[in-house]
Amino acid sequence: MTVAPIRAGGSPVAPDAATNADDPMNSVLGKARMILEAFDTETAELSLTELVRRTGVAKASVYRLAQELTEWGLLERSGTRYHLGLRLFELGQLVPRQRILRNAALPYMEDLLMATQETVHFAVREGLDVLYIEKIIGHRGLSEQSRVAGRLPLHSTATGKVILAFSPPKLFDDVVRHGFTALTRHTTMSVALLRKQVDRVRAERLAVEREEVRLGYLSTAVPVFGGRGMLAGALSITGPTTRLSVARVSGALRTAAAGISRTLQAMSCVDGLGEADCCPPALCPMPRCHLH
Repeated sequence: MTVAPIRAGGSPVAPDAATNADDPMNSVLGKARMILEAFDTETAELSLTELVRRTGVAKASVYRLAQELTEWGLLERSGTRYHLGLRLFELGQLVPRQRILRNAALPYMEDLLMATQETVHFAVREGLDVLYIEKIIGHRGLSEQSRVAGRLPLHSTATGKVILAFSPPKLFDDVVRHGFTALTRHTTMSVALLRKQVDRVRAERLAVEREEVRLGYLSTAVPVFGGRGMLAGALSITGPTTRLSVARVSGALRTAAAGISRTLQAMSCVDGLGEADCCPPALCPMPRCHLH
């Protein structure tokens, strides 16, 4: 069986892409990218044959590139199978936007976990998805569905509805144009309903998602703002519908979000788009801002 290679965002590469000299995926970097993106949450290890099948790249090229990626630490090898290497983890921790937001959010997320005893997420937008940059969980929290560096659709998540509410209208139009994916029988699949939900979130600064991502679970989220009042991300609490009360946790959720916003706004070199101005040297986490 032949499996079409996958581009970033999940769209398949055309079968003849590997022979198209103008296709960026035909470059050495493009092929290396396809090898790294062949791994996912359900497939942590792949053999050489599986990498060839998933990427559509010639076996000799996959073998050579896999060897080089292993030497660089981007892949690791166990017997005849490959998995992602720790060097990728090291590089990921150096991403300024993720590091700054996570450092600002984590103390308040820990307080929120202690106050509510429910799973806490911090998410940002990545394309048409929410990307979770931090998740903390208690002993009775949600251990599945979401994960750090995991993605879920904007239209079906509480964090995503917050992001849609406080982003330019074009993002909503792009989500509609892309189409909706049903994760459960309760997932929002109507444009009119999603627009109504987003308008309500914008008015109340609070989103609620009930069983749209996972049956039996509810999430509620609020916006977090950075410098110049720009949206930096969304903070959420998730728990079983039988236990989680929005009224019970909304006050603590808003308080935590306000604390994160204050921290980010104190770092005036960081706003929701990751742009830089200037800030006090003691607070500034961006070396390129040290112009004082």
